[in-house]
Amino acid sequence: MVVILNQINNQVKERLIKYLRKDETNLRKTVLQMFLVGEIYTTNDIYNNLMQQGFDLNYRGVSAMVGLMNTRLGILRVDVTREHNHYSLKDDFKEIVQTVLDNF
Repeated sequence: MVVILNQINNQVKERLIKYLRKDETNLRKTVLQMFLVGEIYTTNDIYNNLMQQGFDLNYRGVSAMVGLMNTRLGILRVDVTREHNHYSLKDDFKEIVQTVLDNF
């Protein structure tokens, strides 16, 4: 069981590193740091936070980025409601995300 968890953690770590290598503007890193705070966000929350930090982006781009984080990285929890999806970082991956971000 421990071996399987280590393999999963290593795969997530590798995917995160590849994902962040393509992050020329630190946008992805900033979003991951938001999730490390441990709050639950809607796409609109993330968009507004990024706009306040001076990023030049559009709402649809933020929505696509968060969706990709969810499907490709597998590190987000999504609570689907009638109005908005609510995203948060899965507890199991907080340490891995922190470790990877510390090295970027």
